[in-house]
Amino acid sequence: MYQSSISDPGATPDGGGTATLDRELEELLEQETIEPGDHERFSHYVKKEKILESAMSGKPVRALCGKKWTPGRDPEKFPVCPTCKEIYERMRDE
Repeated sequence: MYQSSISDPGATPDGGGTATLDRELEELLEQETIEPGDHERFSHYVKKEKILESAMSGKPVRALCGKKWTPGRDPEKFPVCPTCKEIYERMRDE
């Protein structure tokens, strides 16, 4: 399952912002295994390009809340993960 994409609010020139978050998430994706848990009960926020990449490669994605899974369900059928939603709203406010 997946949720709507997150547009990059823009990385700062010093390498901060979401660009830094993207690099950290990429590193975590390569190091960790898929996690069991409530990802099946919620739809999560993941960048649209990561969903597309996962669909083509079969690699799992990592949501803002940290959940890692391979998308495959319709996100419209599930409530949004409250942790993802909170993180996304904080990112938008910055």
